[in-house]
Amino acid sequence: MRIPAWIRATSLVGSAVLALTACTADIQPRVAAPGPPAAIECGTLTLAVNPWVGYEANVAVISYLAKNQLNCTVVEKDLSEEESWKLLAAGEIDAILENWGHDDLKKQYIDDERVAVEHGLTGNKGIIGWYVPPWLAERYPGITDWRKLNDYTFLFRTPRSGGRGELLGGDPTYVTNDKALIRNLKLNYTVTFTGSEDKLIEAFRTAEEERRAVIGYFYAPQWFLSEVDLVHIRLPEYTPGCDADPAKVACDYQPYDLDKIANREFAESGSPAADLIKNFQWTNADQNTVARYIRQDKMSRDEAAKKWLDANPDVWRSWLPAT
Repeated sequence: MRIPAWIRATSLVGSAVLALTACTADIQPRVAAPGPPAAIECGTLTLAVNPWVGYEANVAVISYLAKNQLNCTVVEKDLSEEESWKLLAAGEIDAILENWGHDDLKKQYIDDERVAVEHGLTGNKGIIGWYVPPWLAERYPGITDWRKLNDYTFLFRTPRSGGRGELLGGDPTYVTNDKALIRNLKLNYTVTFTGSEDKLIEAFRTAEEERRAVIGYFYAPQWFLSEVDLVHIRLPEYTPGCDADPAKVACDYQPYDLDKIANREFAESGSPAADLIKNFQWTNADQNTVARYIRQDKMSRDEAAKKWLDANPDVWRSWLPAT
């Protein structure tokens, strides 16, 4: 039977529509695979290493975890505190793992230039001041009162001190108030730098062992205090703002809740290393243990970190970024 032309045309249109519908039904919409989004790779983490062993202890555990838990490539740069801030602002350093105050630098780089951020507390309590060995405080009890220090100048005279008492400092890059304190408190002393934290420790150790008179700058946390319990000299009480003008400071050092500083771009990058550093928090005793492994037991940073991490999984597992 012959089919009229208009029927044949209608059939062809209907067939085309059906075919197109069938093809469209076979096309599936593109959707993301089930599960969490892919994790951001760590890449390279660059850390400042400041010249005291407590800071090295922080670097040891963060570096070890970053390499072995997050697959980061870690670069460590030995820098002074001032250098660390400048390179962090320039994007050449990702983080400072132990910051002692520096309100002026925080104002410049965090508040004004906005290239850095505060990145959480370390959990450590920082105490800076002047100390003497225990035997000396026992022999001369009044020596721990700053108002009587000039009565004891004769104990601390050396060939280098020009007739004054010698007050020992450590690394000359440390930011201290000692020269201003001596001047403003009218003390007959002069500052001599030993050159490093290790040499300062050795001076105090020898002073205690050989009953020598030594007075000097020192601080906690510091593993050496568990070996020789140095006695803190009471300077005029610290009050907020009493050290605002470095030239006029006449009070004791500020006690610190130590914190971490990060480059802003790094902190906001989503890097798992940024989360690790922000979450990192431990005690003075924890830091002193790792520091003692490094200095006293002569372990490498990785060896010291691994020994502490193996013994304290309940502490550090919470530092790792959520997966």
